[in-house]
Amino acid sequence: MQTMLGVAGWPVAHSRSPAMFAPALEQLGLDWRYVRLPLPPERFAETARVLAASGYRGINVTLPHKRAAHDLADELTDAAAAIGAVNTLTYADGRIEGDNSDAGGFLDALGADPAGWRCVVLGAGGSARAVVWALREAGAAEVSIWNRTAERAAALAGDLGVRHAATPEAADLIVNCTSVGIDQSVGEAEAVAAVGLAGVDPPARFFDLTYGPEPTPLGRWAAAGGATVGDGLEMLVRQGARSLERWTGAPAPLDAMRAGARLRPSP
Repeated sequence: MQTMLGVAGWPVAHSRSPAMFAPALEQLGLDWRYVRLPLPPERFAETARVLAASGYRGINVTLPHKRAAHDLADELTDAAAAIGAVNTLTYADGRIEGDNSDAGGFLDALGADPAGWRCVVLGAGGSARAVVWALREAGAAEVSIWNRTAERAAALAGDLGVRHAATPEAADLIVNCTSVGIDQSVGEAEAVAAVGLAGVDPPARFFDLTYGPEPTPLGRWAAAGGATVGDGLEMLVRQGARSLERWTGAPAPLDAMRAGARLRPSP
């Protein structure tokens, strides 16, 4: 039986993960397949539980299943338990192990030590939860959360023991975890206003979890102000690399994964 890997989501046709993992598996000399698994929420748990019987070694989990994957796992890593979401499931010895590689993948993609930094995280969803936890654990001097729905930001801040910012503030690092910027036709001024950054000076570093063929509107705003800008494509690669290393026990070929991730999704 062929060893299988995949990414489960709804929808999932846009995922670049198959293109990213294929060259990595080839470079590692593994005759494994990585596929998309389009699973509506009502089918996720029952399907995920039985994938091992079909040869699956593990799966990545994307929206909207990260909380369901957390609840499904028999065992959780410390990161997954603290964040409350799982994006990597591993099938081993009849059990399902849950991990969250988003947090470590974000820090890997950031490429700098945030210890002592003042950080602002925009958004209060699952990705924001992972980023906030990662920054806090890495020793950031202050982590503040802003969201258009203040109650959600306050709840997340309370869960993770960080600050709720009523409005975004000047910082050493600002991380965009909102959907603003997915539509790259949006102008810079409109994007900046949508996340409350009008009147805020660009930080020394800006990281946008969204990505596309061109810099995002918020990335352009930050770069124009002299910021070092990172985007979600490198985070996709780095969190995927951590998943691959967990499944194979071998170092992930990052350059091959980066090249694959740049390819447009195919049907």
